[in-house]
Amino acid sequence: MLTLDWADAWTNALQVLDADDYTIAREVLQRGTAAVFAVALASAIAQFPALLGDRGLLPAPRFIARTSGRSVPSIFRLRWFSYSDAKLRVSAAVGIALAASLVIGLPQLGPPWLPLLAFALLWVLYYSIVNIGQRFYGFGWESLLLETGAIVAFLGSSQNAPPLLIMVFVWWLVVRVEFGAGMIKMRGDRSWRDLTAMNYHHETQPMPGPLSRQAHLLPTPFHKMETLGNNVIQLGAPWLLFAPQPIAGFAAALIVLTQLWLVVTGNFAWLNWITIVIGFSGLSDSFLAWITGHGWPGWSWFGVPLGSGSGAGGGSGGDAAPGTAEAGVGAAASVSPLWWFVLTTVVFIVYAWLSAPAMANLFSSGQLMNASFNRWGIGNAYGAFGSVTQLRREVVIEGTLAENPRADDWHAYEFKGKPTDVMRRPRQFAPYHLRLDWQMWFLALGAWNEVWFERLIVKLLEGDAATLRLLRSDPFGGEPPAAIRARVFAYRFSTREEKRETGAIWVRDELATLVRPVTRADLH
Repeated sequence: MLTLDWADAWTNALQVLDADDYTIAREVLQRGTAAVFAVALASAIAQFPALLGDRGLLPAPRFIARTSGRSVPSIFRLRWFSYSDAKLRVSAAVGIALAASLVIGLPQLGPPWLPLLAFALLWVLYYSIVNIGQRFYGFGWESLLLETGAIVAFLGSSQNAPPLLIMVFVWWLVVRVEFGAGMIKMRGDRSWRDLTAMNYHHETQPMPGPLSRQAHLLPTPFHKMETLGNNVIQLGAPWLLFAPQPIAGFAAALIVLTQLWLVVTGNFAWLNWITIVIGFSGLSDSFLAWITGHGWPGWSWFGVPLGSGSGAGGGSGGDAAPGTAEAGVGAAASVSPLWWFVLTTVVFIVYAWLSAPAMANLFSSGQLMNASFNRWGIGNAYGAFGSVTQLRREVVIEGTLAENPRADDWHAYEFKGKPTDVMRRPRQFAPYHLRLDWQMWFLALGAWNEVWFERLIVKLLEGDAATLRLLRSDPFGGEPPAAIRARVFAYRFSTREEKRETGAIWVRDELATLVRPVTRADLH
């Protein structure tokens, strides 16, 4: 009897470390993160060789040769797996297959170490790609995706409840992403403090979407409320994820809704989508049941219910408070095994120690944005749009087949996402990341002397097929032009009246010539 009592007491003690009311959140975290990994790897297959491959703008083999494995770890440094474009594509394809298995939920059907292993392999593959991606992979959402993958890997499988400590660390990640971005804004640009930032943001953001113009043309009072709402939610809502339900649930819902607005009005690769995924971590099963008025719908994958009370057994309990059994959720699958508790506790302690510099950074007057404090990218500092550009500049690259061109002999190269043709409505690409288009936006901000841009001009003069596939259109059908030039324009969205008169989405004015006409003869 004594042994049984001790066993019951031990089991009850371990249950305290189970977040058995967050099984739906775990499904979203694991499957959503895996889906973003799949998009990122698909982008690598399509763009990496032309940008960074053997004959790319910034060839990865040269970068690998001049750096050390300690400073830039990557599987492409292995003697038997040295970089080639074919190996890059195979590695990314393997990663996509792993990600797809996690999206479907196959590893989650096994013991908790199985999804851990799948995420670990996925992390190694993408980490190896990012580390040799140089300028084209220098974005905060690369490290955010990797860190998210390193955390959700320890959420276990359907055989055990989500570990509470890992869920707590996900909430801490949301704080670093959202509160960090809010503090960067408050410190970095007066327009966020005087509530004028959104007067410009929709027009000057790196890659507008189909509805960006409509959002930009909304009344000024709306933009003030938009800016104020962004500030309040980013600075306040993340901390409320640590509060009891339903407070945490409402805070998470606000984070998700604001990110969805950014999805609708912009093209920020997967930044908003991965933030939505981690923001969902604050929505407990009981909160969702309380909101819907009944137990979570009986969704399942391969017969395994999603959520504690989904499918069979989730009572109605529509009027019960979140976090109670009456809310329509039952017990999770089973108490996690002791070894899993030990492992996740150790992981939490290590991750918390690694993120100590990020905590200090949040409250530092010299706050860093999108910074890593260790080589593994755990406990990073995040933040975006510390300042808002008020004038949109675009670099327009033009070519000609004429030896002695006149004004109408020059034709622009159209990019897939960035504005060039004033009549063309912006398209939606996110969560897909158009890496060359994004770098062109940074170029127009004043980074004129980029090596990759000089090589882009050379590739266009050569009519390089791989480079041309990165563009929306080639005005010369693959034929190498006689000369290339680049001009800088100021772009703004057309007013409603201008749109009615001309049909144009954009209005532009020439500012300067960035590259005077260059011919193939000039390359020698």
